[in-house]
Amino acid sequence: MRVVVVLVAAALSPFVAMALALGWISGRIWMGLTLYGMLVAVLTFAPIGERVPLPCGGEVLRSQSVVYCALMRNFVTPEMKDVAEDAAARVAAEFPGTVTLTLDGNLPFGEGVPLIPHLSHDDGEKLDFAYYFTDAEGRYLPGKTRSWIGYWAFETDGTDCPAAGGWSMRWDMGWLQGLWPDRRLDEARTRALILALAGDPRVSKIFVEPSLARRLQVSGPKIRFQGCRAARHDDHIHVEL
Repeated sequence: MRVVVVLVAAALSPFVAMALALGWISGRIWMGLTLYGMLVAVLTFAPIGERVPLPCGGEVLRSQSVVYCALMRNFVTPEMKDVAEDAAARVAAEFPGTVTLTLDGNLPFGEGVPLIPHLSHDDGEKLDFAYYFTDAEGRYLPGKTRSWIGYWAFETDGTDCPAAGGWSMRWDMGWLQGLWPDRRLDEARTRALILALAGDPRVSKIFVEPSLARRLQVSGPKIRFQGCRAARHDDHIHVEL
């Protein structure tokens, strides 16, 4: 059982797995957790490998959940952090009171180590943003998402792709969809974020599901379809430098 827990933790963050393993080997879980807490503090205030943490809390830009910060999945290059902050500021200027939420970034060390389950989040130059939502009456819900982690609450019927067949990461998570609260996609704010990112010369790609891009009326050479074998992108916005 302990091996399974460590493997699951390693998928979320190798640092968590190291802390748990050390705690169990020493017979003192508190020791492993203490060292992990120290590591989080050191990497947050003295990042390595040209990675810096995105803000865990903030009025305009912050992580969707403290879990992303605790697992150290919120690290990006300084340039990507600037892109995120600039885009969030533009949306907040257009819609005062808007809070832009980040999801997975990267781990705080060198290139080539993917952030599971993502295959491309391995160099600090990729970042996912959550959508914005309103309640059933159309009132904006600051800092709220449909799903607990910001992923897997899909906004289209999935028909952009036929059955992929064979190996694919296009998970429909149909069994989860009925669990999400009744919140509506804030199309105006989500469109504003995509356009802010697309207008930034530092950004090279933005993945949006085709039917959702049509619904939001966004298009351009940077706004692309990730393909039918990759994860769905009608639950978040993926951005690359």
